[in-house]
Amino acid sequence: MKRFLIIIILAAPIFGNAQQLSLQDAVNLALKNSLDIQLAKNNVDITTINNSYGVAGGLPVVTGGVTDNEQVTSISQKYSDPARNNNSNNASSNTLSANVTGSFLLYNGMRVVAAKKRLEQLEQQSQQLLISQIQNTIAAVMTKYYDIVRQQSYIKTINQSIVVSQQRLDILKTQKEVGMANNADLFQSQLDLNALLQSQKSQQLVIDQAKSDLLTLLTLNADSAIMVKDTIIVSNNVSLDSALTSLAKNPDLIAAAQQIRINEQLVKETAAQRYPSLRLNGGYNYNRNQNSAGFNLLNESYGPQIGVSLVVPIYNGSIYKKQQQVAEINTKNAAIQRQTLVRDYSASVVKTYQAYANALKQLETEQQNYDLANQLLQLVIQKFQLRQATIVDVKLAQQSFEDAGYRLVNLSYAAKSAEIELKRIANALTL
Repeated sequence: MKRFLIIIILAAPIFGNAQQLSLQDAVNLALKNSLDIQLAKNNVDITTINNSYGVAGGLPVVTGGVTDNEQVTSISQKYSDPARNNNSNNASSNTLSANVTGSFLLYNGMRVVAAKKRLEQLEQQSQQLLISQIQNTIAAVMTKYYDIVRQQSYIKTINQSIVVSQQRLDILKTQKEVGMANNADLFQSQLDLNALLQSQKSQQLVIDQAKSDLLTLLTLNADSAIMVKDTIIVSNNVSLDSALTSLAKNPDLIAAAQQIRINEQLVKETAAQRYPSLRLNGGYNYNRNQNSAGFNLLNESYGPQIGVSLVVPIYNGSIYKKQQQVAEINTKNAAIQRQTLVRDYSASVVKTYQAYANALKQLETEQQNYDLANQLLQLVIQKFQLRQATIVDVKLAQQSFEDAGYRLVNLSYAAKSAEIELKRIANALTL
């Protein structure tokens, strides 16, 4: 996975103003710049760091300490022999102690083993969540990219209709000059042309905003100038059986299964708290006590120590038992959550495939309708020039052409979006 990310990042182009942006460029930039992917990768790094026997509690603990106390005292000493009596004012004394101690866990009900396995599962789960985030990012970029292509196809249809409306207006102006057309048709043609020009401006706004959305996904300035020149090509090799079978590769489902195993290890960890804990302890101590007055002027001791400690939990209000019961319920909940996820993903695959298959069935027919509507429009404008068709006939032909164009690109986009979603769920999204 790390190698894959590095290759993608190195392949990313240098982005400039008004640069033509291909789908590959957009995906590369998203993989390089995505903040969500960076967060997911940081989580992988965190779980990788935590996946150690030290965090699990299986390595020795060594500590060291030094204490140095200086004090001033007044001493009054009286003996049976008055000659030995002593009074000392402001006598100084110093106490110095240092030690190095170590503790090694010998047994605690296999809690360390369970904790280490839990940390391993957490690392693997974070890797699956990173894969899921990468797939989600690629899917979002591809969907938005093809949405721009769709919106640009809309404006192409509008532009073609504008050309026809201009031709119609020019024809009427020519006919008006020779007294073969009336002002009503001329005014209506001008109004129709103006309406299309307004639609063109509105559609351009939709395109600009769609580009801003794509730039946001790429973590770039939303007002950067980009050009998208592409077509929607739908793959027809996706089957329902393969999509459902590929659910086993879905990283979200794999992560959900790993959550069950994580909770199972938590059950073992909480259960281990009810077992005795045996530790091996050792160290080295040094103590030094020096006085300027009193019975002991210097007392110094040092040497190693070793021993074992056994802690046996007897009763604590059944806290450990209750924690174990809660952990067992959490494990059952994790299994239920995975079942729910499988159910929802399976239903989503079926519904998405139905939309995908339906769009594919309609695409061929709609392409024929679009070609026929284009031919009809050209024929009607020719007949209108020869005064064999009315202005109403031209408007109807234009409307049929625009509707066919919208339906064709919508079906292509719907089929492509469904294809992207099916591959995303199957963890098979590639360019």
